[in-house]
Amino acid sequence: MTSKLTAVPVGSFLVNEFISAEEPSLEPLSSENEIKFSLIVPTYNESKNLAKLVDILTRLLNDYYGDRYELIIVDDDSPDLTWQVGLDLMPSYPNLKIMRRQGEKGLSTAVIRGWQASQGEILGVIDGDLQHPPETLIKMLDAIAAGADLTVASRHVEGGGVSDWGFIRRVLSRGAQMLGLLILPNVIGRVSDPMSGYFMVRRSAIANHAMNPLGYKILIEVLGRGDIGTVAEVGYVFQERQEGESKVTWRQYVDYILHLLRLRSRGRIGRIREKFQVPVQRFLKFGLVGFSGVFVDMAILYLLSDASSLGMGLTTSKIIASEVAVLNNFLWNDLWTFRDFSSKQSGWRKRVKRFVKFNLICLLGIGLNLIILNILYNYFGVNKYLANLIAIAIVTIWNFWFNLKLSWRVTQTKE
Repeated sequence: MTSKLTAVPVGSFLVNEFISAEEPSLEPLSSENEIKFSLIVPTYNESKNLAKLVDILTRLLNDYYGDRYELIIVDDDSPDLTWQVGLDLMPSYPNLKIMRRQGEKGLSTAVIRGWQASQGEILGVIDGDLQHPPETLIKMLDAIAAGADLTVASRHVEGGGVSDWGFIRRVLSRGAQMLGLLILPNVIGRVSDPMSGYFMVRRSAIANHAMNPLGYKILIEVLGRGDIGTVAEVGYVFQERQEGESKVTWRQYVDYILHLLRLRSRGRIGRIREKFQVPVQRFLKFGLVGFSGVFVDMAILYLLSDASSLGMGLTTSKIIASEVAVLNNFLWNDLWTFRDFSSKQSGWRKRVKRFVKFNLICLLGIGLNLIILNILYNYFGVNKYLANLIAIAIVTIWNFWFNLKLSWRVTQTKE
């Protein structure tokens, strides 16, 4: 699989080649290299922030490096023409370079592409929305000069913090970090702020190492795949966006989890998928949807069967709870997990047909679920809620495989 980087002539910087998107890696530098620092700014719809950011960064880096640095804007073909704004700025900023990408999107891959085209001995990344204070760069560069292989701007060390985050956002951020520590403790535990997108690393620490990032947390890819020795952290206060709209979505949290699992597997998931043709990423999505169904199922089961509410029988309560969860799961799977299939089968009639197939498969799963539930509860004395959870986990694999093969098979694309 390849992705095209559109040719944009910018002095000595011309990107007009096809670069593999499978396992991109960086080449080591030649001994004649004169560029000390390459700072990558991944952008998408940041035209209102770009001029101010470029001006601040240029003044800071001119004072620190003279002309021995490069500032590379990697833009994902923004509809607001961020890349064109960058090109217009170039005559005034000789160290500024622009890369306009077409056919490939995503913050992490944008950073990798920028690094691939860079010349610096030290590689850095900073957001294009001014939420990362540019002045922190100087402290980070000083830490690298003192011998660090990686310097991370952290919100969770002395001098760090967030300017105006709500309770939910703080909980999500810390929850993501805790999850990372459970899945990948030896990587995530090396820094206080693994979710940071503001850091710099020695090129030699990641040269010739395949980088295969997922989502927008490129730092964990660098930590997980690079030869990182000494790590330094510099506190910074995360600022609120001044212009434009936030790009944080729930998809990014999902990608973060998938990225952790990919690094944790150390290639085992890929080898299993290659050998048995298991669509791991789709299964993980299916599992996350199923996890949401667990809460629906448990809530309905409690409301119907608990003595303090309706007090219905366990089997009847379970049938109703499962059917409500089935409807919940179908809608999410149709809109997300199997969206590439369902988009080719548009229309309500086809959606109803998919739901009927999904429901029949899940009804068979419910039968299997009931057998497991009753055996665990009635014969082994397992708590009914724990027994229900175990049954759901077993049936999830059943439901995924048969739905993949039957419910979302594209057999007709014309109305």
